[in-house]
Order: sequence, then structure tokens, then C-alpha cells
Amino acid sequence: LRELVREIPANRLLLETDGPYLVPRDLRPQPADRRNEPAFLPHIAAAVAACRGEPVEQCAANATASTRQLFRLWHASST
Repeated sequence: LRELVREIPANRLLLETDGPYLVPRDLRPQPADRRNEPAFLPHIAAAVAACRGEPVEQCAANATASTRQLFRLWHASST
């Protein structure tokens, strides 16, 4: 998966933490309840950015833009 994530076009990249029992293996310390949660999204974004060879800020911005486009979400100031 780490190799394939580079192939995802930036405008199609989404990041999520919906897999409650799929805690990132490299997350330290591991949560005692072994439960994945949205608080780990920065860790996931950093890992994906590293795999893609791009700054985490760029990865997060691309994922945010893709998510907004997919779900048709916009800032109130941009309408």
C-alpha cells in the first residue's frame, strides 16, 4: 500500500480513520483499547505524505480539497 499511495492523483486522495480496529501499526504509544479514532488523523496524514514524498501540509490540503469536492462542502466565505 505504501508504494501504491504514490499513484493516487492528488485530487482524488482522501484520508480517514473509520476502521475502528485498524490502528496504525507505527503509532506510538499504541492506545490501550486498540481503537482507531479521528485524533490519529495527523499521524495518518504524515505517514501518507512521507510515502508520497510531499510535505504533510500539501498532503493535508489535497485531501481536504478532495473531501470537500466529493461531499460538496465549501467554506461559508467561498459561497
